[in-house]
Amino acid sequence: MARCGWAGKGVAVAATVLGLGIVLARIGFLVDERMGYQREATQSVQRSLAGAQTLVGPVLRRVCEETWTEDGGDAERPRGVEQRRVLVLQALPDQLAVDGDARTELRYRGLFKVNGYQAQLAVQARFASLAALVPSRQHADSRLSCRPAQLWLATSDVRGLREATLQVDGRALAVRPGVGHENGLRGLHAELAGGFGSAPEAVPPALDANLSLTLVGTERLALVPAAAASTWSLRSDWPHPSFAGRFLPEERAVGRTGFDARWRLSALASSAGADLLAGKARCLQSAEPDCVDTMAVDFVDPVNPYVLSDRAIKYGLLFVVLTFVAVGLAETLGRGRLRRVHPVQYALVGLVLCLFFLLLLSLSEHLAFGWAYAAASAACVPLLGLYAGHAFGRARDGWTFGGAMALLYAMLYALLQREQTSLLIGSLGLFAAVAATMWLTRRVDWYALR
Repeated sequence: MARCGWAGKGVAVAATVLGLGIVLARIGFLVDERMGYQREATQSVQRSLAGAQTLVGPVLRRVCEETWTEDGGDAERPRGVEQRRVLVLQALPDQLAVDGDARTELRYRGLFKVNGYQAQLAVQARFASLAALVPSRQHADSRLSCRPAQLWLATSDVRGLREATLQVDGRALAVRPGVGHENGLRGLHAELAGGFGSAPEAVPPALDANLSLTLVGTERLALVPAAAASTWSLRSDWPHPSFAGRFLPEERAVGRTGFDARWRLSALASSAGADLLAGKARCLQSAEPDCVDTMAVDFVDPVNPYVLSDRAIKYGLLFVVLTFVAVGLAETLGRGRLRRVHPVQYALVGLVLCLFFLLLLSLSEHLAFGWAYAAASAACVPLLGLYAGHAFGRARDGWTFGGAMALLYAMLYALLQREQTSLLIGSLGLFAAVAATMWLTRRVDWYALR
């Protein structure tokens, strides 16, 4: 009879663990749902404000036309036929220097926060030679004509452009919307009249352009290094940057008050210039990854409550099993001194453990994650200790159990905060738990428990 009692209790506890696993899975689905709402909030802000920004340029562009006359060659076409060819000539800077300050501006959609920014950018471009803008003839007797040259700069979301001023060789030029690019890039441009004569060969020997931009966006700011030599200096008050793109900054300093980063790159290390001239930069308007080389920084939030809650729930079932093992161990070692714990009491303790994760999720939407974790732990640990004292029949054992739970919660918090060493901490913690169980039960006669 006693043997059946222990077996029945084991089956009931195993069924309780299975049911609690289902409860944890449902809470996990709730976390996924809230993460989906977070993504929708981000997309809503991007639709209303501007999305991630990638700057391309500045680039010089000149459109020329070659016309010539061809004989018909037969009796039906005795007269000459006029033919024409359009040439699109572009020149990339030899030196590109961008200096920027990005001030973060948080945007909200209900409870959900989206990281936005406003960047002040000073772009300096030096074109040491403009030979690429001189058209070449394919026909000896052809006629060449060229439109005024343009300097253009594109961005992945033109809605983020707020202000722009341009000076070329010390002269202020009017900035107009649009790029006029056949690949569909969007941005701004200015016509360059001075120095570019009506003759196709009439181009200045060099050109210096200085552009000041005010740009807003969300989550990411990137620059295409389309120059023979590119440098980018960026400062921001955001203390948690994630440097992305194809190139990490050469120098960086990250602190509590923000970051300061500097990239330096030559055309020997990047094909961005050639890709841009080949039209590959059209994919900036789409979600294609690595469409062209970039230097980028993401304004990420490392303490995302949904990510941390999701990671915590993944430890939930292990959390329940360790707790039930501790209760069973207390029953085994305290025979004759402690009351036997009923499967219903196991289930109630397990429900409190599951409710901890639900409390953590709901509180973290209104409080910082650390405070939310502390509040959820402070609600559950005393409740578990008080209930365990009544279940065991001794208040001292209940508070000992509560202290063990507090230690378990502290270990879980360490796992969540130490992403790089979470596997090590978890492995050591499990090893310590198994070793403690083996030591405490080293003299237990398991056959006598029948």
